[in-house]
Amino acid sequence: MIAAFTTSGGVGVGEVPEPVPGEGQVLVAPLAAGICGSDLHLVDAITARGEAAPRIVLGHEFCAEILEPGPGTSGRFEPGTRVVSVPHVFGPSGPVDLGFSPVLPGGFAPRAVMQESLLLRVPDGLEDERAALTEPLAVAVHAVRAARPAHGDVALVIGCGPIGLAVIAVLKAEGHGPVVATDFSPARRAVAERLGADVVLNPADSSPYEAWDELGVTERPPSPLLDGELPAGNVMAFECVGGHGLLQQLIDGLPRHSRIVVVGSGVTPETITPVAGILKEVSLTFVFAYRQAEFAHALGLLAGGRVDAGAFVTGVVGLDGVPGAFDDLRAADEHVKIIVRPR
Repeated sequence: MIAAFTTSGGVGVGEVPEPVPGEGQVLVAPLAAGICGSDLHLVDAITARGEAAPRIVLGHEFCAEILEPGPGTSGRFEPGTRVVSVPHVFGPSGPVDLGFSPVLPGGFAPRAVMQESLLLRVPDGLEDERAALTEPLAVAVHAVRAARPAHGDVALVIGCGPIGLAVIAVLKAEGHGPVVATDFSPARRAVAERLGADVVLNPADSSPYEAWDELGVTERPPSPLLDGELPAGNVMAFECVGGHGLLQQLIDGLPRHSRIVVVGSGVTPETITPVAGILKEVSLTFVFAYRQAEFAHALGLLAGGRVDAGAFVTGVVGLDGVPGAFDDLRAADEHVKIIVRPR
């Protein structure tokens, strides 16, 4: 079958082996699969390995159609049923991450295998491209829950790429905020406004750390002067860029007792001054992916129309358009999410 995969030179399209479902797995036809920022990072890492680079069929954000059950399945999904899934299957050697492993193909292929026990049925009326947003939206659900939002808290979202925008969408869908969003890209700031961000700033022109007073945030006393629990109305900040130096900038700029949730995938060593965070009693939480219940909740947000899914999909390509789509995502800021239609 023809699929899109990593190569020593970037992304290629060509023939790959047909997947065969193992125990408890089903054969599926991916209908729509999103290109994620982590796909771009993975391609860079694979390219750096040169000729020793493994071939990985990408695509971990997907909506698929059941083709046929494999051995040891219950048959609870009829052929033709549309599904989404946490992108993992259980192989004989352990879990396999679909879209990140050379063992089994991800969603940038006409056929793949998925674990029956992890499948969720896509409700009627939810389009394929929008159902494929379940995975990145689940990342945002997990990040928001990790922030432990309280009534009256202000949310600061640094970076309006796909994950930052998903965080904004979840915050607004669940009634948290107000939300301050910041990004250098005018196109992405426009999407943040569409998704309901209350204040949208260009960090080249305005500091997000100067917006607190008008949003009702007051500097809390240091811990020794507090009597009892910290009252609501504090700041929860979501670092959705992974940019070098941003953590220290947040620690320095946020008011006392703020909560920082690190969602952006920084890949270089980071330096912070612990005493700066200690004196402010800032909490720092790193999050990875989501829980299965959060994945299901994300699907429910999309199916219930509580998230403006149309704001995310800015391009659709077939398999032959995948290499160009990767170039487009690297070269410009107008795209949020490009969806691949494998068939």
